[in-house]
Amino acid sequence: MLALRLTRSAHPAVQLRRLLVAAASAGTGFLLLCALGHALGHPDTPAASTLRLAWCAAPLAATVYFAIAVARTDPGTRPRPGLSAVGLGPARLMAVSAATTALSCALGSVLALLVFLHLRGDLTGMPFDGAATDFLAAGRPLPLPAALTLLSLVPLSASAAVAVALRPREPGAGAAPAARSYGRFGAYRRTTVRESFGAYGRFGKQFGAAARVRRPAVAAPVPEGAADDGAESPAGVPPAGASAAPAGLPWGIAVLAAGLAVEAFASRTGAGSSPGDRPAALLGLALASVGLALAGPGLTHLCGRLLQTVRPGALRLLAGRVLMAEASRVGRPLGVVCAVISAAYAMASVQDGRDASSGPLVTLGVLLVAGCTVATLLTAAVEAKQARAGTTAALRRLGAPTATLRRAAALRAGALLALFGPLTLAVAELSAWPLAG
Repeated sequence: MLALRLTRSAHPAVQLRRLLVAAASAGTGFLLLCALGHALGHPDTPAASTLRLAWCAAPLAATVYFAIAVARTDPGTRPRPGLSAVGLGPARLMAVSAATTALSCALGSVLALLVFLHLRGDLTGMPFDGAATDFLAAGRPLPLPAALTLLSLVPLSASAAVAVALRPREPGAGAAPAARSYGRFGAYRRTTVRESFGAYGRFGKQFGAAARVRRPAVAAPVPEGAADDGAESPAGVPPAGASAAPAGLPWGIAVLAAGLAVEAFASRTGAGSSPGDRPAALLGLALASVGLALAGPGLTHLCGRLLQTVRPGALRLLAGRVLMAEASRVGRPLGVVCAVISAAYAMASVQDGRDASSGPLVTLGVLLVAGCTVATLLTAAVEAKQARAGTTAALRRLGAPTATLRRAAALRAGALLALFGPLTLAVAELSAWPLAG
């Protein structure tokens, strides 16, 4: 009931993102039902039906990834001070967010079932003069338990993924507690050094040498979304070197190189055959896509560093440090988008069109995966904007013009496009060349 109330009272932009999740869930559910229909209509070719069902894993993963991004930017389920007093702690808000995601995906699954039944002619007459009945299994009874099982994959997977991504985390949970010792008169101490008689009574002795160092009276507030491993400047912009580089760049490059090598080896051993007859070629393409996605945060951080080289001004310094601070948040979906584009280009270059019946479904799957990844990237950009709202407000209080902030945002977008655009085209060409051989 609480999830329904929060859903109804949300901002129109939040409602639009939830409707997009429902639309993605509807598309994925329809593809799953089409795989079931192909299995019902072609019981003598179970391998082809299994392959169609396996290809639905990509739209399913893209839909779940998009649902996680939408749940992270939902302001209604964000922990705020005072909510724990009324029973809305982090765990409860996480459960509400998972329930809201399940409701959106369930709405899409119901819509997919209605469209599938309508195209089969179960609700009304057969539309489109009975065309495209190859994957609808028209005239055959539809097993309802199997259909409901397939339709439940998207809501269950999305809600479970949201619950795992938004689970409450204790700060410093992995750190081992320091050994506690007792000083004179039962006072807690963090050291076991013995004191001489009367030393505790001397003024300042019980605080140690570090406590006598002069500290500022009030610490500068750290804006939300800033780097945790460095000090903040008064404007909220991380200083040079404050944001640690993501650790996925070497692994991403290694996996990308391994995928291209596997594709090249498959092109030499299976020349003249289609990519579907060469599983090693598809495995290499998948490895290259995964490597490009893993390298996204590291490349974004590298792009921020390159912006600050050779005597940077205030504009390049601001744009570069923001990119470094948001490398993990924005770089990961950006890498996924580049991986999807390169994989789609490589598959389109070797598409021979022999199976014309699956053409609309392939187009729907490609549009669904591409749309979900691009929408996830835009949602991550919205999340990054919300996270640096405190930094932007601090810069404006210090007198930074709005035009300067806009130019910094345009510079960040241009730098990312200049780095990821040629890289995506290069990976796509290198992936398509072995597949076409």
